[in-house]
Amino acid sequence: MTLEELENRIASRAAASPDESYTAKLIGRGIEKCAQKLGEEATEVVIAAVTGNRSELVKEAADVLYHLLVVLKAANVPLEAVMAELDTRTAQSGLAEKASRGDQS
Repeated sequence: MTLEELENRIASRAAASPDESYTAKLIGRGIEKCAQKLGEEATEVVIAAVTGNRSELVKEAADVLYHLLVVLKAANVPLEAVMAELDTRTAQSGLAEKASRGDQS
């Protein structure tokens, strides 16, 4: 499955009844709840990564991708906009790109 296919599936499920779709229920609770879930999943990815639990890392990474696309849907930001931003960043080195943003980390 591609990210675009996942985005389409999320859009379809977001249009369903919240009684039948976790995605619709989550989006119905607002962007704050969607973002909270994304943060929880990101934390779980970090834990799995630092503990070396590969199978959990795979599962939690899938959860992060799903919840990221849900946040984008809730915010009315198409995945295409994110991909376009990534395209502009790959046109230069990572260090140059970070410097252009003033990112010192």
